[in-house]
Amino acid sequence: MPPHRHRLTALVVVVVLAVLAGCGGGTNPDSTSTRVKAIATTTIFADLVRQVGGDRVEVESLVPKGGEVHTFDPTPSDVRRVTEAQIVFRNGLGLDDWLASLVRDAGSDASVVALGEDLPGVAYLGGDAGRAGPNPHVWMNVAYASLYAGRIADELKRLDPDGAATYDANLAAYQASLASLDEEARSRLAAIPEADRTVVSFHDAFPYFAAAYGLTVDGTVIDAPGQDPSAGEIAEIVTLIRERHVRAIFGEAQFNPALVETIAGETGASVVTDLYTDSVGDPPQDTYESVMRWNLDRVAEALGG
Repeated sequence: MPPHRHRLTALVVVVVLAVLAGCGGGTNPDSTSTRVKAIATTTIFADLVRQVGGDRVEVESLVPKGGEVHTFDPTPSDVRRVTEAQIVFRNGLGLDDWLASLVRDAGSDASVVALGEDLPGVAYLGGDAGRAGPNPHVWMNVAYASLYAGRIADELKRLDPDGAATYDANLAAYQASLASLDEEARSRLAAIPEADRTVVSFHDAFPYFAAAYGLTVDGTVIDAPGQDPSAGEIAEIVTLIRERHVRAIFGEAQFNPALVETIAGETGASVVTDLYTDSVGDPPQDTYESVMRWNLDRVAEALGG
């Protein structure tokens, strides 16, 4: 058994014992709540659940705002939240598979929903460097995030049929808003000359965004979060940017901007250091819709649109 799995199992045992010990003393303050208790792996997915569930759902994110979902390590409080949840939403496709093991080892009977897997209507793209299977960042296409919302509504209605009318109404309003944003993104970026719609990203988070909105991703700075490039690899990406006349480099808000700023300085490419992919930000960029609109504005500006 890998060392990480040993640590996780020990953590789960401690938390479950603590929960059981607490059951004998007093009433759980949340025991009379009629709201569905949901957990999501990231703040992006938690917001999608919040938009669909409204007041009928109480949802929390395991990975905190600005946290790194790829390398997340749960704490005792995270395990406790999972043991108390009725339904758990994750992305799947290799992004947050640690969550499935956590739920299983905790002995939770919560439903676990993989929002991005086997989703009708999605054209899956190649995976991250070194990762088998599709690229997991499906929600970066706004139209696909709308499909996530539809799956969330279906699962909430199954768990809470009395709330079906509320979930359907929330979903219809939210999908209409996302459809408007999707159309705006297609229109604004299509107005930029095709030769100027070339980019390099910090990591492989943008293929679905690029495919949806007409960009070309010519390369990535790192293979995966936590894997710093060598000097030779940096030199290769600098050469690629110069040879292909890449217009912009995309950094992300949760990562240190120093490396992409250095590469931009050596190549003359525009640089955006504060795009959002795996996490929402501070208000007003604290919802999926607001961060995607922010991304659209910053990308259009960097590419001259």
